[in-house]
Amino acid sequence: MEDTSAAQQINIIVKKYDDWRGEMLSRLRALIKQADPALVEEVKWKKPSRPEGVPVWSHDGILCFCDTLKNAVRLTFPKGAQMKDPQKLFNTRLDSKTVRAIDFHEGDTINEAALKALILEAVVLNKSKAK
Repeated sequence: MEDTSAAQQINIIVKKYDDWRGEMLSRLRALIKQADPALVEEVKWKKPSRPEGVPVWSHDGILCFCDTLKNAVRLTFPKGAQMKDPQKLFNTRLDSKTVRAIDFHEGDTINEAALKALILEAVVLNKSKAK
């Protein structure tokens, strides 16, 4: 997968999960890209247990990344602990001093407006740290 673009690699990851997880990852990816068209898609952290890597979205630093777990699709925000979450989307990693995450399970609906607001807040946070 080294010779393919990040977008193509993420397409391969989405196809690998041919159940609700692939569909959820695809929907989350579309919402993330809608929220910040200037972001950069990447694939990081390839290792023997996960040779395809992990989809990562960045803008002046990592905004979020998406892990496909056995029973959930986890969207993790590395600076989540510094973010406001008025809609209470964060539902895991709540005791971490840095990250926060959202686990999506089969049949879950996505609060699209609230998720896009979180993405934009992560962009603002990254830009403030980049200066």
